[in-house]
Amino acid sequence: MDDGAVWNGKGASPSAWAQKRFGTQASGLAAGVPKRLTRAHQRARAVHAEANLKKRGPYGHVLAEAVREELADEAVALGGTVRELRGYAYAVINGHALFPFRYADRAVPLDRARLRADVSPQRRRMLTAHGPEAPEGLFPLDDILTTDAYEELHEAFEELGRTTKLVSVFFTSAWEDGIHAIHWGDAHLDGDRTFSWSHVEPLAPARR
Repeated sequence: MDDGAVWNGKGASPSAWAQKRFGTQASGLAAGVPKRLTRAHQRARAVHAEANLKKRGPYGHVLAEAVREELADEAVALGGTVRELRGYAYAVINGHALFPFRYADRAVPLDRARLRADVSPQRRRMLTAHGPEAPEGLFPLDDILTTDAYEELHEAFEELGRTTKLVSVFFTSAWEDGIHAIHWGDAHLDGDRTFSWSHVEPLAPARR
């Protein structure tokens, strides 16, 4: 895992990895993603407060949709596109789609990230068909699948673009205190629903 220096959107050039993925829009996107996540948090927090529920408030559900909308708006602002996949909007820049994932509601290390057991088949397929290959030496998810299941899981989405690759944007947040941490990079979904990163970089959360 390559954590590198935290990119804060100013004072330095984005990494070679980011420039390879996003071309001339790498700087703008590296600065824009934290701001967009903060905006999404603010929107979700407002709805959560308005609901005034003691348990199971709407923060998480609203946040997930708000994050996709905010990242899509950022892509358009930078000259990218938005692809609709089964009713969900995904930001695409330079042939790379942003895959946001809030992996915890408190500040925990990135290596604790794990996909929920009840995650939708669509999200699992996105990670497998459009994500990076498994790092060498890891136990592949494919070995426990039947031929039909393997083919279905690896079939790229036409709506997203068959050659479109994923860049994962993982973060933690809570309605009380906002965005704790952000990482983006190339995340491979492992058989136990954890992730292996061939490259990952932290992004500094935007100041609230």
